[in-house]
Amino acid sequence: MLKVLVDSGSSIKQEEAKDYNVEVIPLILSFDDKEYLDGVDITIEEFYDKLIKEKKFPKTSLPNLLELQEKVEKYTKDGDDVLIITISSKISGTYNAIRGLFAENNKVKVIDSQSAVGGIRILVEEVNRNREKSLDEIETILNDIIPRIKVCAIPETLEYLMRGGRLSKKEWLFGSILNIKPIITFKDGEVKVMSKKMGLKNAMNGINQELETVECDERHGIVAAYTFCKNNLLKLIDLTKDKFKKLIKVFDNLDPAIACHWGPNAFGYIFVSKKKKKQMENITQLKTDK
Repeated sequence: MLKVLVDSGSSIKQEEAKDYNVEVIPLILSFDDKEYLDGVDITIEEFYDKLIKEKKFPKTSLPNLLELQEKVEKYTKDGDDVLIITISSKISGTYNAIRGLFAENNKVKVIDSQSAVGGIRILVEEVNRNREKSLDEIETILNDIIPRIKVCAIPETLEYLMRGGRLSKKEWLFGSILNIKPIITFKDGEVKVMSKKMGLKNAMNGINQELETVECDERHGIVAAYTFCKNNLLKLIDLTKDKFKKLIKVFDNLDPAIACHWGPNAFGYIFVSKKKKKQMENITQLKTDK
């Protein structure tokens, strides 16, 4: 039997885990000297009270590795295979820490999503379509999708990216004064600014243009993500073409471990781009060679 685990950077909530056929490993949030298991003993509402009302910015850290090791070793001793999908190794040490734990266990496969939130949801759904396959076969399938996952997000304010070390103070000041809205993405697993637009509506149009440019793969749909309040997301959807609106399958109020960096009222789409013609030709050629 295959057991699938993801960390809470996936933004899959504990109450959603059963529907996704996964277990969610909580990252750790620290406000001042008090630690919380992300999504377990702090609610989204409590998190935003601290972030917005109390103006406290949390630190995030690795999950409890000892508990994880005990859980996974029990599964493998019982004969199960275990697949663990983590938040990008470029923004968290979770992947490298977990991979090191199970480096000698051939019944455990640890996958670096090179992404977060909706990107991991998409990978989990693909795993669920292929549960009868071996760990190596599933890894190959996921590695085909991972480089094509697109995260396009707009923070309402640049303050939290700056406080979390994702943006320099100079960039924060420049962007805030000129009302510049960056479209944030993941590139090679790192958080990057994909483009900068003047004003919120222009930034929204930039996301919609990206859906067209990279050709959103209908098979995987679109995860519509937001933090705290979905009003900005609803405005984005209003500007989105009907052919893409119908692909939206999840509205995800992001988990605190990620929301603390995006800040309240951020929003965006996560989707998979289609394979280019050249990629398809290469795959066909590889099959022919075999």
